[in-house]
Amino acid sequence: MPPSPEFLDRVRQFNKHTFNPWILRSAGTVRSPFAVVEHVGRRSGAAYATPVIVRRVQDGFVFALTYGPGVDWYRNVLAAGSCALRWRGNTYRLEQPETLSAEAGWKAFPVPLGWILRLMRKRDYFRMRLSTGPDAQGATALGPR
Repeated sequence: MPPSPEFLDRVRQFNKHTFNPWILRSAGTVRSPFAVVEHVGRRSGAAYATPVIVRRVQDGFVFALTYGPGVDWYRNVLAAGSCALRWRGNTYRLEQPETLSAEAGWKAFPVPLGWILRLMRKRDYFRMRLSTGPDAQGATALGPR
């Protein structure tokens, strides 16, 4: 039986205010299993950075939406149609968010992570392609650091 929506919301809130600020210290670096999606608030216009689980694929990245498609960072990326991703010490400009089936999402991740995501009943995934625009190489959504 899957956890209740109320329980998942409490976990998400804890992670947002406690775990995420701590993990952002190393996320996106060469040794971290987490990437950082840099996005802009769809209403506020504020810059945000959120740790995420991704897998590099030939033309971009597959994202696991571990809390489902209603999370703010995903809604911001959809509204903008693009974002920057810091992963393994590099920054990538991404565009064209595309929803994937659960099966395609599970298969994108290596064993055992794909199995773990399946056992946890994570069903929401999407892919973004590498940007081909003039600022794609080394650009970030939030400007220079």
